[in-house]
Amino acid sequence: MIDKVVSDAGAAVADIGDGARIAVGGFGLVGVPEVLIGALLEQGATDLETVSNNCGTDGFGLGVLLEHHRIRRTISSYVGSNKEFARQYLAGELEVELTPQGTLAERMRAGGAGIPAFFTPAGVGTQVADGGLPMRYDGDGGVAAASPPKETREFDGVTYVMERGIVADFALVHAWKGDRMGNLVYRASARNFNPAAASAGRITIAQVEHLVEPGELDPNEIHTPGIEVQRVVHVGPVTVGIENRTVRS
Repeated sequence: MIDKVVSDAGAAVADIGDGARIAVGGFGLVGVPEVLIGALLEQGATDLETVSNNCGTDGFGLGVLLEHHRIRRTISSYVGSNKEFARQYLAGELEVELTPQGTLAERMRAGGAGIPAFFTPAGVGTQVADGGLPMRYDGDGGVAAASPPKETREFDGVTYVMERGIVADFALVHAWKGDRMGNLVYRASARNFNPAAASAGRITIAQVEHLVEPGELDPNEIHTPGIEVQRVVHVGPVTVGIENRTVRS
């Protein structure tokens, strides 16, 4: 048995260097590896490129790295609910590669499966395929860099656009349960981008709420196999916040 448990989150992220590409699980506030992100903030790595559905919210998740200007570039789908993200993007401080949500998940899954590229109908006929999406602004309202056009091809009379698979230097994910061999189980909606992110990382680091011994997980319920995970950190139960609270006046 290979015991992949690391003593703490700081030790788990200690070798993430400046400029690393990091795939991060989570959707909104759910399934976010916040303990690992906090340890990475304390560790000090900068000029990072993140691959995640969103770049956190103000004061939470990847948002804390963003506030400290640790992220140079991000590949994301939904970038709302983060005022600092919008400010940095429009000010030319952050480069953004916007990607359709399903395409982003498949790009990570494909990268983890060793598939360099694939064709999808999502984005055909838009700037996603044709190019021209602002990736970086110049700070004065102009576009300093725009997305390039992508290859398209017709199959059976339907046009598709080619998207590249994503492989990350590291992946940070959150799981409900995990064993010492790295097998992971996600709970409910926390099984969002976490499986795809876990597969995309050359080194995948998982924070788990409940650490169990090998053999305690039902093999039929394992979502990410241990072969895709290199490090496991036991963080205990976490509390999921509420992104938008609406109450009657």
